[in-house]
Amino acid sequence: MPIIINLDKILEERRMKSNELADKIGITTANLSILKTGKAKAVRFSTLEAICEVLDCQPGDILEYTKN
Repeated sequence: MPIIINLDKILEERRMKSNELADKIGITTANLSILKTGKAKAVRFSTLEAICEVLDCQPGDILEYTKN
């Protein structure tokens, strides 16, 4: 998949656990896990906005495009 999710890297930099982020943005840990592993088919802008707000980052910090 040419879209890489760097959420684990950002979480580590912020010293935050996945379950803490899930609680703060109002989604289940299972749905956050699907997003983190790149298995999600889509992400809502409201979810992306909440992640960026909590982690104090930009969408480009989380999502990366690479050519295969």
